Amino acid sequence: MSRCETTTAFQYLVEGDRRYKTVTLAELRNAEAWQRAFQNKCKDHRYYEIVEETLKGDFEHHYLVVEGGSGSVRAIQPMFFVRQNLVEGVPGGIRSVVDLIRKMFPHFLTMRVLMIGCAAGTGDLGAGDEKDEGWVANTLQKSLRTFARKNRASLIVFKDFPAKYRPTLQTLSSGGYTRIPSMPMTRLQLHHKDWAEYFRTLSKATRKDLRRKFRKAERAPKIDMEIVNDITPNIDEVYPLYVAVHERAALKFETLTKDYFRAVGERIPERTRFFIWRQSGKIVAFSFCLVCEDAIYDECIGLDYSVALDLHLYFYTLRDIISWALQQRLKYYYSNPLNYEPKLHLDCELVPLDLYVLHTNQFLNPIFRRALKYLEPTRHDPVLHRFSNSDQL
Repeated sequence: MSRCETTTAFQYLVEGDRRYKTVTLAELRNAEAWQRAFQNKCKDHRYYEIVEETLKGDFEHHYLVVEGGSGSVRAIQPMFFVRQNLVEGVPGGIRSVVDLIRKMFPHFLTMRVLMIGCAAGTGDLGAGDEKDEGWVANTLQKSLRTFARKNRASLIVFKDFPAKYRPTLQTLSSGGYTRIPSMPMTRLQLHHKDWAEYFRTLSKATRKDLRRKFRKAERAPKIDMEIVNDITPNIDEVYPLYVAVHERAALKFETLTKDYFRAVGERIPERTRFFIWRQSGKIVAFSFCLVCEDAIYDECIGLDYSVALDLHLYFYTLRDIISWALQQRLKYYYSNPLNYEPKLHLDCELVPLDLYVLHTNQFLNPIFRRALKYLEPTRHDPVLHRFSNSDQL
């Protein structure tokens, strides 16, 4: 997104039994309606504040306040503008052709996009009452095209909305949106007594492979684990480990910052868990997780690649997190998208996430809808289709 682009806001547009306007976070910060908007979600209003305040990148954040006929606020929907590379997840021949064209036209297949949801996580509807979600979805379907076009956005994308929203967001189809699968999360049901019992349920080949990996780590100097809510004292040591993993990822969207990791521990301490692994006093791995009700969400990992691959630290850390979750009697372990091969062998299931996409030009939108099947990222990952519930994508 160009720094010189400015945003045109809604100023109390009235439509039937609702009216809406766009506001900044500063205007929302202490509003009771803002604190209610995501009160039943793992990532509540505090998380959205942290994301806006601490993430790097050209994200331009806004919030759509929707009022009912009585003037009461019924929803506050986070959204943001970003300039997006539309072929980020496309490998092979198509990507090569695009890269060649970009030598002459650098912005080919990059567009200014209005995204609905969270810049660092899955999307949710910001209704104060879940019973209002259908009403909110209908409002967004009718209002966003005008806002996007006024602000020179070519696309509107509802980013990474869980499949549970499909019935509610069906209304978007009547407005020309196309639903395509995003890269899914994965989930492991934790109905076992401990790691040993869970381990026995895995295939013979997987058990053999994991035993070999764990023996190699156990022959090395001892690795100790610590769990903390606040990573601040260790941030300078763990952050390069996060960057090392992030830079190896095939797909990237947001880049988390030191301030982000500090803030989640300071402002959402009751849900935040940082797992830290040390070898001979040196941090060699860490994982940032959120614990909400009966589930643990493994948000990101950092690894010291001078030892991580040799010691198979990814699997070592995963065993420790799952063991801890079982001890806490949690019911689900969720992990973020990508790296699906090990999750397949650990008997995880896919947790589908959806993108709802609209080109703001009504004449180009039908053409763009046909192109989406080639641009959607899941078609290019062969491992996904080996999961037992891949048809749910």
